[in-house]
Amino acid sequence: MRILQLVACILWLSLSSPVFAGNMSTSDDSPVNFTQEEIISFAKKVEKSIAGKGARVAIVSRVGRSPEELPSGINYTHMAFWVYSNIQTADGRNIRGYQIYNLYQRSEELDVSDLVNDFPADFFAGVFELEAGIVIPKPKVQKAILDVIASGTYKKLHNPKYSVVASPFNNQYQNCTEYTLDVLMSALYRTDDMDQLKANAAEYFTPQTIHLSPLKTLFGPIFVEDFTTRDHNDAIETATFTTIKNFMQKYDLTLEDYSVKL
Repeated sequence: MRILQLVACILWLSLSSPVFAGNMSTSDDSPVNFTQEEIISFAKKVEKSIAGKGARVAIVSRVGRSPEELPSGINYTHMAFWVYSNIQTADGRNIRGYQIYNLYQRSEELDVSDLVNDFPADFFAGVFELEAGIVIPKPKVQKAILDVIASGTYKKLHNPKYSVVASPFNNQYQNCTEYTLDVLMSALYRTDDMDQLKANAAEYFTPQTIHLSPLKTLFGPIFVEDFTTRDHNDAIETATFTTIKNFMQKYDLTLEDYSVKL
C-alpha cells in the first residue's frame, strides 16, 4: 500500500497541468515576466500590425508557458479570434479597435470553460514571452467567421466540458483550439450541426499528435483536473495553432500568416 501511495505521489508531482490550449486569462500563479507598460506596448504593436493589413478578423495565439514545458510541436498555449469592433470606453467614448473572442478555462474549475470577451492588453497579460502567432483569413472567410460570431451559432458551438488535449474529432470535450476549429468549420460549411462539423474535420483536418509517457496517459485523468484522454482512441490527437494554420494554408483560406515578437 505504501509503495502504491509513493507511486501516486510521484505521479502527482510529475503531472503538472499541461496547459497549452485555452488556459485562463490570468491567475494568481501567472508568470510576471513583463511590466504592464511592456504588455500594453506589445498589444498595441500586434493590434496595429493586424489593422495595417485591413483585417476585420484575425486568429491570434500567445505563449503562456515556457517552451520547455510544452509537448513537442506545440508553440503556443492559447488562440482566439480578434474582431475589429466598435468599443465603448469606461468614460463613454466609442472607439474602433479589436475585441478578442476567447474560450477560457475557469481558474477555480479547470475542467470547465467559458466564452469570454476581452481586449489586446488582457490577452497578453501573464504571458511567458511577448510573441504572437497570427493568421489573417481571406476576406470571404473573415466575413463567414463574422457571420458565425454575430449569430447564435457562436454560443451553440461551445462545449463547457474542458480538456487540455480535447480531440477535434468529437464533442465530448473542448479547448480553445478545437473551438476555433469548430467556429472556422461552421463558417466554411455554414452549418451548426456538430456531427457534420466533426465529420468534416475528420475528413480534411490533420491534428497534432501529443506524445506523453504511458504513466501520464494512464493516470493523468486521475490527478490533473483539466487533462483527460477519454475522448481519444489510441493516439492523443488535438488541434493546435500550427495545425489550424496548416489546414488553412492547404485549402487556400489564408491571406497571410506571420508572427510578431517584442
